[in-house]
Amino acid sequence: MSAAAPPRLALARPAHHPLADIVRKAGWAPVPYSFTSLKLTGSRPPVSFEKTKALLLLSPSGAKVVSSALPAGMTCLVQGAGTADALEREDLDVHLPAEARAEALWDLVQKRFPDGGDFLLARGERSREYLEVAARNSAWRIYPWITHRESPRVPFPPLPDVEGVLALSPLQAEILAPLAGKVLRFAWGEATAEAFARAGVPADARCEPKPSLLWAMLAQQLASEENPKEESPC
Repeated sequence: MSAAAPPRLALARPAHHPLADIVRKAGWAPVPYSFTSLKLTGSRPPVSFEKTKALLLLSPSGAKVVSSALPAGMTCLVQGAGTADALEREDLDVHLPAEARAEALWDLVQKRFPDGGDFLLARGERSREYLEVAARNSAWRIYPWITHRESPRVPFPPLPDVEGVLALSPLQAEILAPLAGKVLRFAWGEATAEAFARAGVPADARCEPKPSLLWAMLAQQLASEENPKEESPC
């Protein structure tokens, strides 16, 4: 990698997205690469809003899809600040967990509603189903509402001239795997890393889906490239 300019990393986020800012802070140059799009399923919620204690949201994509349909005052437990912002509603009762992780969201559900109840979960078609599994056979009954799916763009854009790619979902990893060649492959989350492995091109590094860990992963990779004789702690 050239010392004169930061290495370039392709990711499916706009230039001023918070994740792009993290990439810059880690010493990389983010290159927006929009190679997937959201397709709405058009499905109706499996239970009415009025019969649920709260709506659970895992991603900004899901928030954007359902926002206009939600009744004023509805309680929404959302995985992170980006998801809360994507709702673009000031008349909703929005709560965030301590960390932007599905595990932390599940803790919030239990603490806020200790007696259990019915909950609606708006999510993408290929979400990892952590909440449904965690709540199985418990007092917290979670009804998944599959609102959207991620699909490759048509026509498909060519991969930019970059030194690395960041896959933010298993589908993105499956798409990028045959394109990456000798380009470094980074995975956001375990399921995404597993998708790279299934495609026969394991990720060079992965991190749990937290911005701070993304920074650490990219900064560590850059340090290892600049000091190749030092063994990486990963």
